[in-house]
Amino acid sequence: MDDATRAWLLAQLGTATDTTDLDARYARLGSARAVALEVLYQRRADLLAQPASLTVSGVVSVAYAENIKAIERQITALEAGDSPAPDDPTGPGGSDTFDFGVIRLRERPRR
Repeated sequence: MDDATRAWLLAQLGTATDTTDLDARYARLGSARAVALEVLYQRRADLLAQPASLTVSGVVSVAYAENIKAIERQITALEAGDSPAPDDPTGPGGSDTFDFGVIRLRERPRR
């Protein structure tokens, strides 16, 4: 994995993410987007395995519902192709972005 890909993964997953784990996942999966999605799926599963909220009367209250929603939004964005990864395949025509064509609409002559 190159430095640009590692930097993109750390930007998506946070700087506290273990880079050796990212390297191993990248070697197994072959793309940065797949690595990011796998890590986020795992984080979401870990949060779903815990109670959504915990309250000790008068002492502390902790809720994870918003964290779960935030991870789900991030997963949706990555699955949609937002935030292009450095190793994403290029679009049509060999460019890094997808090309759009222009269609000119003209009114047909009346009979």
